[in-house]
Amino acid sequence: MRKEDDQPSIAVQAQLALSASDAVAAIANGSLNAVDYMTTLLAQARARAGLNSLITLNADAALAAAARVDAARAAGQPLPRLAGLPIVVKDNIDTRGMPTTAGTPALRDWYPAAHAPSVQRLLDAGAIVLGKANMHELAFGATSTNFSSFAGHVKNPYDGARIPGGSSGGTAAAIAARIAPAGLGTDTGGSTRVPAALCGIAGLRPSVGDGGAERRYDSSGTVPISHTRDTVGPMARTVADLALLDSVLSGRMLPSPEPLAGLRFGVPAAFWQPLDADVAAVMTQARETLARAGVVLVDIGMQDVMEVNGKVSFPLALHEPRQAIPAYLAAGGAQITLDDIAAQVASPDVRHAFGAIIADAFGAAYPDALQVQRPRLQALYRDYFARHRLDAIFFPTTPVCAVPIDGVHGSSTIAVAGGAAGDAFTTLIRNTDPASNAGIPGLSLPAGITATGLPVGMEIDGPLGSDSRLLAIGLSLEGLFGTLPAPSACT
Repeated sequence: MRKEDDQPSIAVQAQLALSASDAVAAIANGSLNAVDYMTTLLAQARARAGLNSLITLNADAALAAAARVDAARAAGQPLPRLAGLPIVVKDNIDTRGMPTTAGTPALRDWYPAAHAPSVQRLLDAGAIVLGKANMHELAFGATSTNFSSFAGHVKNPYDGARIPGGSSGGTAAAIAARIAPAGLGTDTGGSTRVPAALCGIAGLRPSVGDGGAERRYDSSGTVPISHTRDTVGPMARTVADLALLDSVLSGRMLPSPEPLAGLRFGVPAAFWQPLDADVAAVMTQARETLARAGVVLVDIGMQDVMEVNGKVSFPLALHEPRQAIPAYLAAGGAQITLDDIAAQVASPDVRHAFGAIIADAFGAAYPDALQVQRPRLQALYRDYFARHRLDAIFFPTTPVCAVPIDGVHGSSTIAVAGGAAGDAFTTLIRNTDPASNAGIPGLSLPAGITATGLPVGMEIDGPLGSDSRLLAIGLSLEGLFGTLPAPSACT
């Protein structure tokens, strides 16, 4: 924490509080100098270095890019829509000129030859990469407790003794700590939405479907887990900023807020039981707030959703890396093998997962998971939306708040009130994983904050391809619930 006499000036505080939308508007109209803004955020990154939210700080290149924006504006040149916007990019997404480490020793010196398409789209629109964000090693976890010597455990800005969630924990922590207003994560089973919930920001998992025209973003150029499930996802402090990044990434129009009165939200019990008492208290209040706003809450279950999802999840996530990771490495010309990566994994929980991958422990279950159980899960969702005339499914993003960092195993055993104890990974992704496997979009945004000062996230999932409408509903939810105050504990 900074001492009182080291607190930033009012002008600096105002810059740190800017949303992405406000920042680009201020740069465009000349009321904010892009170099000054970048300088402020780089200073914030250095002041909050103890969070371990970033692996690489791109200071010199970011300042040079900001200077070009200021020069273009001074010359009267038209500016692209994201001109001067500093972003953080999860370190499993390719960036030219910076390493893409995926938080793992074997890739520490891996420099891709090109930007990932998602990064290139944002850069073409004028965004500037401030740095590469820390993460759960190789994205195989939900805590961002990383044992690699150059990465370290990412800390939650609201309580530095607790996890930020994962695997995009560095992106979420940096955004919550006002190091950047927005950024990119990736999501396989909840990796944009879980850290968004635990760090009090917003995160979107876009539609993936079966990977063809239904896929909203080009998510190539990322260190993969599952070609069936992986996607890039935007993260920001506001839903409006998510919508802005989504518009650039998808090439679609910005949505307008959709009135909440009369909307029908499914509330399946499997996503609500059990819950930590603090999460339950915030979410009960959220339900009451929605009801007062005219949302119809349909309390009806999704039969077998968790059972079917369990037959899909690990067979995809622990078999597909056997092909996906070598294909990524070969496409980029990396002289590294899957065995090289596995041999150097630093985090105990990730080492365990890679043992299952190398042994192909789920190879026999994979065909049934992909060809039978996943279509069954997708049909279950389609039927649930259609039969009950639902606009969205509503639930707590995670059943617990941020748990203490486990510096021994990386994923501690935790108990949810009224439920059996389980490891942090499976507990944290319990509610986000099913939609991931079904390929449908999900949006997490803040529901509130507990009496102990920890954020609680709420999620709405929509039918396949309903991303724009989901964001439109999210804009109205944000207008109803507001955003969370900045964290005061940033150790």
